[in-house]
Amino acid sequence: MSHSSSSSSWLNVGLQYLLIITIWGLVGLGIAQLSPEKIAEQIIAEQEADRVVGLPGQPPVNFKHYAGYVTVNQTHGRALFYWFFEAINQPQDKPLILWLNGGPGCSSIGFGALEELGPFSPQRGSNPLLKINPYTWNHAANLLFLESPVGVGFSYTNTSQDIKELGDTITAKDSHTFLINWFRRFPQYKSHEFYIAGESYAGHYVPQLSELIFDQNKEASKEDYINLKGLMVGNAALDDETDQKGMIDYAWDHAVISDKLYEGIKKNCNFSEVQPSHECNELLDDYFDVYDIIDMYSLYTPTCVETNSSRTRQLFPLTRRNPNVRGWHRRPAGYDPCASDYTSTYLNRPHVQKALHANVTHIPYRWSHCNDNITFWKDAPSSMLPVLRKLIAGGLRVWVYSGDTDGRIPVTGTRYTLKKLGLNILQDWTPWYNYRQVGGWIVVYDGLVFVTIRGAGHEVPVFAPRQALLLIEHFLANRNLPSKPF
Repeated sequence: MSHSSSSSSWLNVGLQYLLIITIWGLVGLGIAQLSPEKIAEQIIAEQEADRVVGLPGQPPVNFKHYAGYVTVNQTHGRALFYWFFEAINQPQDKPLILWLNGGPGCSSIGFGALEELGPFSPQRGSNPLLKINPYTWNHAANLLFLESPVGVGFSYTNTSQDIKELGDTITAKDSHTFLINWFRRFPQYKSHEFYIAGESYAGHYVPQLSELIFDQNKEASKEDYINLKGLMVGNAALDDETDQKGMIDYAWDHAVISDKLYEGIKKNCNFSEVQPSHECNELLDDYFDVYDIIDMYSLYTPTCVETNSSRTRQLFPLTRRNPNVRGWHRRPAGYDPCASDYTSTYLNRPHVQKALHANVTHIPYRWSHCNDNITFWKDAPSSMLPVLRKLIAGGLRVWVYSGDTDGRIPVTGTRYTLKKLGLNILQDWTPWYNYRQVGGWIVVYDGLVFVTIRGAGHEVPVFAPRQALLLIEHFLANRNLPSKPF
């Protein structure tokens, strides 16, 4: 693997550089009694142990990447799996983004890293080949992908009871512990601007983890302080009532359901209630039946019709307190509707797992995009709006985006949600441009920016990769997207 001179001079860290950062950043490691030179040597060794080399099918690249486990609970044997990609150019000057996919119970490695915004994606065929994503987000930032909570992907626990305790709270707590320990392993990123982004049920994960960091930072020691600057969520579950109301309105307005079914749902379903009525549930079953024949997550793209496809249809019941029985997380269509099959095949190859330092405990099940064994979710607040208000008041940058062909958490629901948030509008419904074409629309609120992405489904980087790269570049720079053709 070749490396640029700037990358090599930075991440092939000499002892002098690491000595500077370890003196203030590593007091709590339990190795503080060692000399600074020994501490630096140990950090270099830990990073090199996680460095990914010889990844099957990988084309040459000029950046390094790392993968492995970070323990988040020593007593229970809980460890979360990560994959980290340095920025393509000048990683020492770029911010760090943590990307989270939702579910709950789905993999940020399988979705985010290999199908959406990471630098590689598996190709069709018997050989384990990877292709380069020209619109990878590590053009703009250093990228960190995390499989969370335990039980998702390669992340594991040695205490089976932990799976029965999963919920929003433990997910945020373990993710925060992961970050504290990850920064100790990679202390050269401690001073970088840090952002959290994600989609779908990460509309819970991202704000909740941001809130925990925000609160902990107030009393954190210098070694545990995280330089959080902002958060961004896309096609995100933010408020049960408006998400569900918007889902039904969107389906009718996009000619997915009949007038009769629409009127029946409007009459019999009150989405502000904790549990829908029996009549409502029956009507919702009829509603979801439509999505057995078209893709709910991308209305206008084809579905995978290969006979050996491993894709399964996993839909939610519209209950406010039990969002886990049928997932937010079924695989989207994308430009290749069978792409997730290639990812699953790739990540289940023993040589791939060995190169990624994954599955070291020999988990007794195949890697999958979403863990169907996670059938219980302990806590899921009905709305993230109070958390968003708190983070906005705390001065964090908050962006919300929405691909406008997603039927599961559609732009209609997100617009209802943001209206419910009650922020003043500073700039209303302005087009933004991707080259000479309208890429979508922007609403600038007092404390939040809302962006639509025209023609994109649930996973925006899959369907609109160029627009998604523009989005992250402008979010990081805190600039509005282009208001004129270019």
